[in-house]
Amino acid sequence: MNQPATLTDQIAVVTGASRGIGAAIARKLASLGAQVVLTATNPNQLSKVVAEIRAAGGRAESRTCDLTQPEQIETFVRLVLETHGHCEILVNNAGVGWFQGPLHEMPPETLEHMFAINLRAPYLMLRAFAPTMIAAKRGHIINISSLAGKNPVPNGAAYAATKWGLNGMMVSAAEELRQHQVRVSLVAPGTVRTEFGSGLSSQKSALGAIAPDDIASIVALLATQADESFISEVQIRPTLKK
Repeated sequence: MNQPATLTDQIAVVTGASRGIGAAIARKLASLGAQVVLTATNPNQLSKVVAEIRAAGGRAESRTCDLTQPEQIETFVRLVLETHGHCEILVNNAGVGWFQGPLHEMPPETLEHMFAINLRAPYLMLRAFAPTMIAAKRGHIINISSLAGKNPVPNGAAYAATKWGLNGMMVSAAEELRQHQVRVSLVAPGTVRTEFGSGLSSQKSALGAIAPDDIASIVALLATQADESFISEVQIRPTLKK
Protein backbone atom coordinates (compact mmCIF):
# COMPACT_ATOMS: atom_id res chain seq x y z
CA MET A 1 0.00 0.00 0.00
CA ASN A 2 1.64 3.22 -1.15
CA GLN A 3 -0.47 6.14 0.01
CA PRO A 4 0.43 9.69 -1.01
CA ALA A 5 1.77 12.12 1.59
CA THR A 6 -1.69 13.07 2.83
CA LEU A 7 -0.88 13.57 6.52
CA THR A 8 1.13 16.78 6.17
CA ASP A 9 0.54 19.18 9.11
CA GLN A 10 -1.00 16.39 11.20
CA ILE A 11 0.39 15.33 14.57
CA ALA A 12 0.47 11.57 15.17
CA VAL A 13 1.18 10.10 18.62
CA VAL A 14 2.29 6.46 18.74
CA THR A 15 2.71 4.56 22.01
CA GLY A 16 5.07 1.60 22.35
CA ALA A 17 7.00 3.08 19.43
CA SER A 18 10.53 2.01 20.33
CA ARG A 19 10.40 -1.27 18.41
CA GLY A 20 8.24 -3.79 16.54
CA ILE A 21 4.77 -2.72 15.43
CA GLY A 22 4.98 0.71 17.06
CA ALA A 23 8.24 1.62 15.36
CA ALA A 24 6.89 0.43 12.00
CA ILE A 25 3.75 2.54 12.45
CA ALA A 26 5.78 5.61 13.37
CA ARG A 27 7.98 5.21 10.29
CA LYS A 28 4.96 4.74 8.03
CA LEU A 29 3.00 7.75 9.31
CA ALA A 30 6.10 9.92 9.04
CA SER A 31 6.57 8.79 5.43
CA LEU A 32 3.07 10.12 4.75
CA GLY A 33 4.00 13.56 6.04
CA ALA A 34 2.86 13.44 9.67
CA GLN A 35 4.88 14.91 12.51
CA VAL A 36 5.19 11.80 14.68
CA VAL A 37 5.58 11.86 18.45
CA LEU A 38 6.92 8.53 19.67
CA THR A 39 6.68 7.36 23.24
CA ALA A 40 7.89 4.32 25.19
CA THR A 41 10.09 3.72 28.23
CA ASN A 42 13.42 3.07 26.48
CA PRO A 43 14.98 6.44 25.52
CA ASN A 44 17.89 4.94 23.61
CA GLN A 45 15.69 2.80 21.42
CA LEU A 46 13.28 5.71 20.86
CA SER A 47 16.19 7.90 19.75
CA LYS A 48 17.26 5.24 17.29
CA VAL A 49 13.81 5.11 15.66
CA VAL A 50 13.61 8.92 15.55
CA ALA A 51 17.01 9.03 13.85
CA GLU A 52 15.85 6.49 11.25
CA ILE A 53 12.75 8.55 10.48
CA ARG A 54 14.71 11.78 10.16
CA ALA A 55 17.34 10.12 7.97
CA ALA A 56 14.52 9.11 5.62
CA GLY A 57 13.29 12.71 5.46
CA GLY A 58 10.47 12.40 7.99
CA ARG A 59 9.63 14.49 11.04
CA ALA A 60 9.73 12.82 14.44
CA GLU A 61 10.43 13.43 18.10
CA SER A 62 10.20 11.28 21.19
CA ARG A 63 9.34 11.53 24.87
CA THR A 64 9.61 8.74 27.40
CA CYS A 65 6.45 7.83 29.28
CA ASP A 66 5.64 4.96 31.63
CA LEU A 67 2.07 4.11 30.72
CA THR A 68 1.51 2.42 34.07
CA GLN A 69 1.79 5.86 35.71
CA PRO A 70 -1.26 8.09 35.09
CA GLU A 71 0.64 11.21 36.10
CA GLN A 72 3.27 10.51 33.43
CA ILE A 73 0.56 10.13 30.80
CA GLU A 74 -0.93 13.45 31.89
CA THR A 75 2.47 15.15 31.63
CA PHE A 76 3.19 13.58 28.24
CA VAL A 77 -0.12 14.73 26.75
CA ARG A 78 0.27 18.23 28.17
CA LEU A 79 3.74 18.55 26.62
CA VAL A 80 2.49 17.35 23.23
CA LEU A 81 -0.38 19.84 23.21
CA GLU A 82 1.75 22.70 24.54
CA THR A 83 4.32 22.04 21.82
CA HIS A 84 2.01 21.44 18.87
CA GLY A 85 -1.42 22.68 19.92
CA HIS A 86 -3.25 19.77 18.32
CA CYS A 87 -3.21 16.03 17.69
CA GLU A 88 -5.01 14.40 14.77
CA ILE A 89 -3.92 10.77 15.17
CA LEU A 90 -3.48 8.70 18.32
CA VAL A 91 -2.23 5.14 17.94
CA ASN A 92 -2.62 3.11 21.13
CA ASN A 93 -0.11 0.41 20.30
CA ALA A 94 1.78 -0.34 23.55
CA GLY A 95 1.02 -3.73 25.02
CA VAL A 96 2.40 -6.50 27.21
CA GLY A 97 1.55 -10.17 27.56
CA TRP A 98 2.10 -13.15 29.87
CA PHE A 99 1.82 -16.64 28.41
CA GLN A 100 3.70 -18.73 30.96
CA GLY A 101 0.85 -20.75 32.41
CA PRO A 102 -2.85 -20.89 33.29
CA LEU A 103 -4.63 -17.95 34.84
CA HIS A 104 -4.63 -19.39 38.37
CA GLU A 105 -0.81 -19.41 38.33
CA MET A 106 -0.45 -15.77 37.27
CA PRO A 107 0.86 -13.43 39.99
CA PRO A 108 -1.69 -10.70 40.81
CA GLU A 109 0.87 -7.96 40.22
CA THR A 110 1.42 -9.26 36.68
CA LEU A 111 -2.30 -9.05 36.01
CA GLU A 112 -2.42 -5.50 37.33
CA HIS A 113 0.57 -4.47 35.20
CA MET A 114 -1.00 -5.93 32.08
CA PHE A 115 -4.35 -4.22 32.65
CA ALA A 116 -2.58 -0.92 33.33
CA ILE A 117 -0.77 -0.92 29.98
CA ASN A 118 -3.20 -2.79 27.73
CA LEU A 119 -6.49 -1.32 28.93
CA ARG A 120 -6.16 1.61 31.34
CA ALA A 121 -3.49 3.45 29.32
CA PRO A 122 -5.56 3.53 26.08
CA TYR A 123 -8.47 4.91 28.11
CA LEU A 124 -6.28 7.61 29.69
CA MET A 125 -4.77 8.55 26.34
CA LEU A 126 -8.20 8.78 24.71
CA ARG A 127 -9.53 10.76 27.67
CA ALA A 128 -6.65 13.23 27.37
CA PHE A 129 -6.63 13.74 23.59
CA ALA A 130 -10.34 13.42 22.74
CA PRO A 131 -11.35 16.94 23.91
CA THR A 132 -8.82 18.52 21.51
CA MET A 133 -10.07 16.34 18.66
CA ILE A 134 -13.70 17.13 19.49
CA ALA A 135 -12.98 20.86 19.48
CA ALA A 136 -11.30 20.56 16.07
CA LYS A 137 -14.01 18.20 14.74
CA ARG A 138 -11.19 16.06 13.47
CA GLY A 139 -9.25 13.09 14.76
CA HIS A 140 -8.64 9.36 14.61
CA ILE A 141 -7.88 7.06 17.52
CA ILE A 142 -6.46 3.75 16.29
CA ASN A 143 -6.07 0.90 18.77
CA ILE A 144 -3.86 -2.11 18.18
CA SER A 145 -5.86 -4.98 19.61
CA SER A 146 -5.41 -8.69 18.88
CA LEU A 147 -7.30 -11.72 17.63
CA ALA A 148 -6.83 -12.88 21.22
CA GLY A 149 -9.66 -10.44 21.93
CA LYS A 150 -12.01 -12.69 19.98
CA ASN A 151 -10.70 -16.21 20.54
CA PRO A 152 -9.83 -18.43 23.54
CA VAL A 153 -6.14 -18.20 24.43
CA PRO A 154 -5.00 -21.00 26.80
CA ASN A 155 -2.16 -19.73 29.01
CA GLY A 156 -3.00 -16.23 27.83
CA ALA A 157 -6.31 -15.62 29.58
CA ALA A 158 -5.39 -12.28 31.14
CA TYR A 159 -3.95 -10.94 27.88
CA ALA A 160 -7.13 -12.02 26.08
CA ALA A 161 -9.21 -10.30 28.77
CA THR A 162 -7.40 -7.00 28.21
CA LYS A 163 -8.00 -7.20 24.47
CA TRP A 164 -11.66 -8.18 24.86
CA GLY A 165 -11.95 -5.20 27.18
CA LEU A 166 -10.16 -2.90 24.75
CA ASN A 167 -12.48 -3.98 21.95
CA GLY A 168 -15.62 -3.34 23.96
CA MET A 169 -14.37 -0.02 25.28
CA MET A 170 -13.26 1.36 21.94
CA VAL A 171 -16.27 0.17 19.92
CA SER A 172 -18.46 2.00 22.41
CA ALA A 173 -16.19 5.06 22.35
CA ALA A 174 -16.51 5.09 18.55
CA GLU A 175 -20.26 5.55 18.91
CA GLU A 176 -19.74 8.36 21.41
CA LEU A 177 -17.20 10.26 19.31
CA ARG A 178 -18.42 9.80 15.75
CA GLN A 179 -20.98 12.61 16.22
CA HIS A 180 -17.99 14.90 16.73
CA GLN A 181 -16.28 13.65 13.54
CA VAL A 182 -13.70 11.78 15.62
CA ARG A 183 -13.15 8.21 14.46
CA VAL A 184 -12.14 5.26 16.61
CA SER A 185 -10.84 2.05 15.03
CA LEU A 186 -9.46 -1.33 16.04
CA VAL A 187 -6.73 -3.34 14.32
CA ALA A 188 -6.71 -6.96 15.46
CA PRO A 189 -3.70 -8.94 14.21
CA GLY A 190 -2.87 -12.57 14.70
CA THR A 191 0.75 -13.64 15.21
CA VAL A 192 3.16 -10.83 14.34
CA ARG A 193 6.87 -11.39 13.72
CA THR A 194 8.22 -9.46 16.73
CA GLU A 195 9.84 -10.11 20.10
CA PHE A 196 6.46 -9.83 21.87
CA GLY A 197 5.63 -12.48 24.46
CA SER A 198 7.98 -15.45 24.18
CA GLY A 199 9.75 -13.94 21.20
CA LEU A 200 9.24 -17.15 19.22
CA SER A 201 7.10 -15.39 16.61
CA SER A 202 10.19 -13.46 15.48
CA GLN A 203 11.60 -16.76 14.21
CA LYS A 204 8.57 -17.71 12.12
CA SER A 205 8.60 -17.75 8.33
CA ALA A 206 7.32 -14.89 6.22
CA LEU A 207 4.02 -16.71 5.68
CA GLY A 208 3.69 -17.89 9.28
CA ALA A 209 3.66 -14.49 10.96
CA ILE A 210 2.56 -10.99 9.98
CA ALA A 211 5.28 -8.42 9.36
CA PRO A 212 5.11 -5.24 11.49
CA ASP A 213 5.15 -3.21 8.26
CA ASP A 214 1.91 -4.93 7.23
CA ILE A 215 0.23 -3.64 10.39
CA ALA A 216 1.69 -0.20 9.72
CA SER A 217 0.15 -0.22 6.24
CA ILE A 218 -3.26 -0.96 7.73
CA VAL A 219 -2.87 1.93 10.19
CA ALA A 220 -1.89 4.19 7.29
CA LEU A 221 -4.97 3.10 5.38
CA LEU A 222 -7.16 3.98 8.36
CA ALA A 223 -5.46 7.33 8.90
CA THR A 224 -5.91 8.39 5.26
CA GLN A 225 -9.57 7.49 4.78
CA ALA A 226 -12.01 9.92 3.24
CA ASP A 227 -13.91 12.04 5.74
CA GLU A 228 -17.35 10.63 4.97
CA SER A 229 -16.70 7.13 6.30
CA PHE A 230 -14.39 5.06 8.46
CA ILE A 231 -13.33 1.46 8.87
CA SER A 232 -14.20 0.51 12.43
CA GLU A 233 -12.25 -2.76 12.65
CA VAL A 234 -9.66 -4.71 10.71
CA GLN A 235 -8.68 -8.33 11.39
CA ILE A 236 -5.43 -9.54 9.89
CA ARG A 237 -4.01 -13.06 9.95
CA PRO A 238 -0.81 -14.70 8.69
CA THR A 239 -1.21 -16.68 5.49
CA LEU A 240 -0.20 -19.93 7.20
CA LYS A 241 -1.94 -20.86 10.44
CA LYS A 242 1.14 -22.54 11.94
